Amino acid sequence: MKADPADQERLLELQQLDTHIRQVQSKAKSLPEADAVAELETALIDSKAAQRDALTAVDELKAEMARAESDVKLVEQRIAKDSEQSQHTSSAKDAQGLEHEIQSLRERLAMLEEVELGVIERLEAAEAELSGADQAMTELKSRLEESQQALDAAKQALEADYQATAAKRQELVGSLPEELVALYERQRERYGFGASLLQRGISSASGVTLTESDLQQVRQAAPDDVLLCADSNAILVRTAESGI
Repeated sequence: MKADPADQERLLELQQLDTHIRQVQSKAKSLPEADAVAELETALIDSKAAQRDALTAVDELKAEMARAESDVKLVEQRIAKDSEQSQHTSSAKDAQGLEHEIQSLRERLAMLEEVELGVIERLEAAEAELSGADQAMTELKSRLEESQQALDAAKQALEADYQATAAKRQELVGSLPEELVALYERQRERYGFGASLLQRGISSASGVTLTESDLQQVRQAAPDDVLLCADSNAILVRTAESGI
């Protein structure tokens, strides 16, 4: 195949654009912002579970507190009732029985109040834990929102970069001979590189120095001959930097 040396040299720009597009696509698949969002989403799930457990504990202790308060109230009412009866009874035996019952009720009241105090302490601790879980949830939601915004911005930047590069590529491809572009595309699809600069005897696509035999073939070729790199199979572009 023959092609103007200037057109062949412009394939290097096309290769740079394709390399950049590949880099952009690779970055889009492994954005650190995406990892941050995923980590925060997992943390938020765990935080919701902790909040749910803390809320359940508070609800259970509130129910236990209500029962304890009810028990205390019932005993207090019974003591008040027995005390009133004791003041109005004319029977010494009845009064003695009531005093004994009142004493027993006061002992039970003291025990119930101690139980109630224990429930209050546990409830306060559970409410503090719930408050901490609520705060942690709020902070995580805020951080997740910020991370999601950062991820969206990173994606938008990459998409803008991709679109701009793709537009440059389309314009460049449209200005090159179709047959030359077809060969470039075929080699790039098969081997990863469509064009390779021969620089001081080294193929940029493979990073390998051409053998003396290969270099001799390059020297013997006409300037408009389209050559393929023996190592990378990309179109071998010769310039003043080639050193041949």
